[in-house]
Amino acid sequence: MTVTIYDVAREANVSMATVSRVVNGNPNVKPSTRKKVLDVIERLEYRPNAVARGLASKKTTTVGVIIPDISNIFYAELARGIEDIATMYRYNIILSNSDQREDKELQLLDNMYGKQVDGIILMSDQVTGDLLKKMGHSPVPIVLAGSIDETNIIPSINIDYLQAAYEAVKRLIVNGHTRIAFVSGPFTATINQNYKYAGYKKALAEAGIAVDENLVVAAEDSYDSGIEDWSELNKLENAPTAFFAGSDELAIGIIHGAQDAGKKVPEDIEVISFENSKLARMVRPQLTSVVLPLYDIGAVSMRLLTKFMNKETVEKEIVILPHRIEERDSVK
Repeated sequence: MTVTIYDVAREANVSMATVSRVVNGNPNVKPSTRKKVLDVIERLEYRPNAVARGLASKKTTTVGVIIPDISNIFYAELARGIEDIATMYRYNIILSNSDQREDKELQLLDNMYGKQVDGIILMSDQVTGDLLKKMGHSPVPIVLAGSIDETNIIPSINIDYLQAAYEAVKRLIVNGHTRIAFVSGPFTATINQNYKYAGYKKALAEAGIAVDENLVVAAEDSYDSGIEDWSELNKLENAPTAFFAGSDELAIGIIHGAQDAGKKVPEDIEVISFENSKLARMVRPQLTSVVLPLYDIGAVSMRLLTKFMNKETVEKEIVILPHRIEERDSVK
């Protein structure tokens, strides 16, 4: 049979209020009484009823996390940062996968509201008008992690993607390249088109290099796509000598495609990626990459959400974390 708070109180010979104070970490309990209650809880294997506690406190100590693709290492590291801080602040996580579909994101938000979560962290490739409207009427606080709301209405944690892309392309220009390809995931993703691509164009313009649209490829963000992109770009009469890839998977696909064609990296072509996941260190040569602090974005987004949920003072709702370029072997 299910052990109840009444059973614990009876066995410990204390009131149910005392058991409740112990379970909820209230300091107003004598150490000897606390130990006695905890010993009974352990012996009876009592598990507090989260639903009942939520009804009493009007909090569920649960946070909803909506991510586009759990199989992508990018989102996995973000989710780990969220989970670690959530555990620190004693929140549980409900994790949902949106499959990068707006209709499912809208549905999942309704589902989270129905589960009476205390807050939501959302990762979306594109914060559309409908999504923004739905979040604007949210009964609980929402924070965007690694996602941009260009209206700056929804609190968010990001890096300066435009500046980071600019620095990466400038690094290739300094090495003497004028034929630099930008290989990206789909331009339906706000960060890809409005920030990474903008940074790419800014670096070229500053160097007096015209943008050649033949060197810009925005397709699937995957390893296989990187191989295909390399093959198509290498067929150009004036093929690129350097590549700025929007993700590590794309960069590795480019490198392997080039190596299969007999090219050497970085002797024949140079490659800079944007992400710096674990994959960047696994490939040979190792990837020079813009460091996107995935874990930190997740952790800071969760900490910001706890401030909103606990009505703490929030100094900045739009947080920009620092970035840098990790120099490795895919660039001279």
